[in-house]
Amino acid sequence: MAAFNVTPSNPSIFILTGIPGLEAAHIWISIPFSTFYIISLMGNFTLLFVVGREQTLHKPMYLLLCMLAITDIATPTFVVPKALSIFWFNLKGITMADCLTQMFFQYTISVTHSATLVTMAFDRYVAICNPLRYATILSNARIAKLGLLCLIRSVLFILPLPLLLSQQPFCANRIIPHTQCEYIAVEKMACGDITVPRIYGLVLMFVIYGFDLTLIALSYGLIIKAVLRISSKKSHQKALNTCTAHICVMLTYYTPSLFSSLTYLFGQGIAPYVHIILADLYLLIPPMLNPIIYGVKTKELSDKVGKCICRR
Repeated sequence: MAAFNVTPSNPSIFILTGIPGLEAAHIWISIPFSTFYIISLMGNFTLLFVVGREQTLHKPMYLLLCMLAITDIATPTFVVPKALSIFWFNLKGITMADCLTQMFFQYTISVTHSATLVTMAFDRYVAICNPLRYATILSNARIAKLGLLCLIRSVLFILPLPLLLSQQPFCANRIIPHTQCEYIAVEKMACGDITVPRIYGLVLMFVIYGFDLTLIALSYGLIIKAVLRISSKKSHQKALNTCTAHICVMLTYYTPSLFSSLTYLFGQGIAPYVHIILADLYLLIPPMLNPIIYGVKTKELSDKVGKCICRR
């Protein structure tokens, strides 16, 4: 394959290099990339199909799972195809408009995903702590409104990121050592004063994740308090089982996300390819594992999936 000229002749073109230091292994790296992506698409589309087909699953909990599945489909879709084009065909060029668009949608979906997890924590809190009022508090229509609110919140928070960067003058060397238009990587190419974009990005990360994690912790604190009051061991176990899948999903999402962000901020001694691989795994692993976790942990859903497969 011919070598790609990494000096952009068009000033509006950025160059995504892939994974610096591992260029020779790009083809091999693409195998788990594409495999994880295909598995995540199959799992999440299956979840959407089963919930849409089965009337008995048209409940708030499963509508939330569908919202989560949509974000899990969108998250890698905005990044993986471009990454694979770099790995397979050495197509490294991306326009500034496309780069900022990818950044906007990637972070908007990520923040929406986090907000969905908060809503799911609230759903479990109501189901366990106020079961008699569950249907009144969380109807399907209300879940749809909460989903729309989550999306609007994400757009309002994330839109300033690409807008701020679009106003920056970029240096002549427009090479992004990454597989995606990650905010910090693009920010480093700016030649102007990036104080405002940098502060906004940092504040946004801590405010959004801090606020969401606080609400989730509060919900589960109240859930644990309510569960400990239950005298029946059977009811005690049933209440905990309803939360297990959600806790697993939260761990698969927030743990790599926070670790990836912290290595960028404080891991100056870590090799660049470690940062990039962590950022990519954060976009690939949770979408792949989420439908598997819920399929295994949610008996009603797993039974319906089994019935649909048998019908086929």
